[in-house]
Amino acid sequence: MRAARLSLALETGALTLPATGRIAVYGPRRDDDLSVLPRDRLVALTGFKPDYDHFAALCSVTPAPPYAAAIVCLPRSRDAARALIARAAAEVAPDGWISIDGQKTDGIETALKDLRGRVDLSESLSKAHGKLASFPAGPDLSDWAARPAEVAGFRTLPGIFSSDGPDPGSVLLAASLPDKLGGKVADLGAGWGFLAAEILKRPGVKRLDLVEAEADALDCARSNITDPRARFHWADATAWRPETLLDAVVMNPPFHTGRAADPALGAAFIRAARRMLAPDGSLWLVANRHLPYDPVLNDCFLDVREVAGDSRFRVIHATRPRRDAPRA
Repeated sequence: MRAARLSLALETGALTLPATGRIAVYGPRRDDDLSVLPRDRLVALTGFKPDYDHFAALCSVTPAPPYAAAIVCLPRSRDAARALIARAAAEVAPDGWISIDGQKTDGIETALKDLRGRVDLSESLSKAHGKLASFPAGPDLSDWAARPAEVAGFRTLPGIFSSDGPDPGSVLLAASLPDKLGGKVADLGAGWGFLAAEILKRPGVKRLDLVEAEADALDCARSNITDPRARFHWADATAWRPETLLDAVVMNPPFHTGRAADPALGAAFIRAARRMLAPDGSLWLVANRHLPYDPVLNDCFLDVREVAGDSRFRVIHATRPRRDAPRA
């Protein structure tokens, strides 16, 4: 969808690629086709590790401003979108341009409305259920820059999961954790560190691996968790491997890809946890009650029990990981 709008903009002259200089794309996703841009001058800037790894095999992913032009791939959060636009405005050279591209469902019309009156915004180009518009570099949008917030004593940033406070599912899971978790524990999809702080209250924990794919969230976790037992990993939790098998895995896994529900993502977290656990290790999982995780839980563990819950969430304690679990 983004590729269709970029191609149309270049074909119609709505955008003209600079003859020289780096072209930054802020926030691209793995399924974005950026082949209409010159690969040798393309810089893909993303803090989401699976997307970063994808583009690292195709082009530069190392920040190197100033840029001759930039394309901002609009995120869903309004504050995060403003922060990304402000960053682009600060990093593009004065004679360059900045293009804003996004789906209607992700708030592109609101973003363009917010920009009108502040920048010399072009007419928007509509295609594939989204819009693209651009403006010349130069305007000061520093008041839109990302600013940390403090929530219940924790530092968060716009656009990261549950940035306005602890997720209710995580709160329920934290209250369900036993005093004795084991010495070696991992928090998969650790976010800004709420569950990690609760895990580290258990005195028997000797090491906690916080695994998080979103760089901004992990940076917040580093600020929030100063316990020397904590280790921080910018990684895709479904692919990460611990140094040694673990006594426990704790997680509130994501289950959305963009706006679409994707239970396969949570299922991949469960399979990853099974691979990480020692034979006597256990999984502590919270999930929305409607998610169809029972088949994969029973494929991966011999003992699966619901130990807490409410109308929205359930907390699962799974033990005795199967060594012969399916790899799917």
